[in-house]
Amino acid sequence: MRRLGLLFVRYGLPLAIAVAGIVCLAIGGDLAGTGVVLIGSAAMVLLLNVLFRLSLTSNRERDEEERAREQFEREGRWPDE
Repeated sequence: MRRLGLLFVRYGLPLAIAVAGIVCLAIGGDLAGTGVVLIGSAAMVLLLNVLFRLSLTSNRERDEEERAREQFEREGRWPDE
């Protein structure tokens, strides 16, 4: 269930916002400006999700590096040697 919620926030929410923006653009008139804003907002939500995931990956790699350095200090050799 949690995985489904994460997928919705990562991809479903930006998709729904973008679809609403496209509908507003298709209707035209005064709603065209709203459509552009919605499409831009969808892109920002998607980009924020991507950047957040990259930061989590970076933190994980940093933790692995720290553990490897600690092992090097204890044993005098790098873990993958």
